[in-house]
Amino acid sequence: MNQYVKQYQKTTVETASNEKILIMLYDGAIQFLNKAKIALGEKNWEQSHNNLMGAQRILEEFINTIDKEPNPELAQNLINLYEYFITRLVQANMKHQIEPVDEVLKFLKELKATWEQAIAISQKERAELIAKTKSLNIQDDEDEYESDEQEDEEDDE
Repeated sequence: MNQYVKQYQKTTVETASNEKILIMLYDGAIQFLNKAKIALGEKNWEQSHNNLMGAQRILEEFINTIDKEPNPELAQNLINLYEYFITRLVQANMKHQIEPVDEVLKFLKELKATWEQAIAISQKERAELIAKTKSLNIQDDEDEYESDEQEDEEDDE
């Protein structure tokens, strides 16, 4: 791969938000699995193995970075789900089967779409909160300005 492309990709990841990185990882796992399916169909076991392992590494990263603090039950459910996906991909790798890959792909695409919706809602709510905060700050500034004017008028009397 061209060194400029690699540098661009590195910069993209380093400057991306956590939400963007999450979606990029889902995209990466989905790409690995699509390539694994092709390789399995072609009976290219080495290529299928490498791509299945790439997807598994991403799933392991998801497990390792889940924040359990806000909602331990939800976190554990996600961990269990990702571990199930890994188990299915190990089976696909060992038995050279496409069906487990299709199953995991289906779920990863649904999870990615769900995360994209959640991120969009969160960004919208954040933007609304910022707008409200700014309008409150403007109102506070106006009130303070009026108060200062009244004090100046009282001082003049």
